[in-house]
Amino acid sequence: MSTLTARFDLPLNTTAPRWARGAVAAVLGGWGLDDAGWVADTMTVVSELVGNAVRHGGGQIALDVEAHGRQVTVSVADGSSVVPRPREPDETGGLGLTMIEALTIRWYVESHQGGKRVRAQLPPCPGPDLTATGTDRTEPA
Repeated sequence: MSTLTARFDLPLNTTAPRWARGAVAAVLGGWGLDDAGWVADTMTVVSELVGNAVRHGGGQIALDVEAHGRQVTVSVADGSSVVPRPREPDETGGLGLTMIEALTIRWYVESHQGGKRVRAQLPPCPGPDLTATGTDRTEPA
């Protein structure tokens, strides 16, 4: 089984989370990972990771998506080496990492090119593993 990957360089501005959600949803749909509830949860994780990079990171933001069968990992890299930590919610926010924790199998931070990369492993997308059987979604002509 092969790993599918996609990478996006994002603008360091407030449009980045919206742009990232659209791009990732399109890629996942193209890969056949299209369970509506799972995609909605994945979009929440993507939005929070990218939003945190815009608010607290610096430099270039890079978003990577990897799928191995129906198992997906998303990661966001930025130029800040400050490790994100969950905090008590207040009027300025604080729920992002709590939501990421609730919607993923695990998330972690690693050093990346002088900054950091936050990786989030999602639960497997419901549905058949089309890559394992060697089949695809097209019908024979």
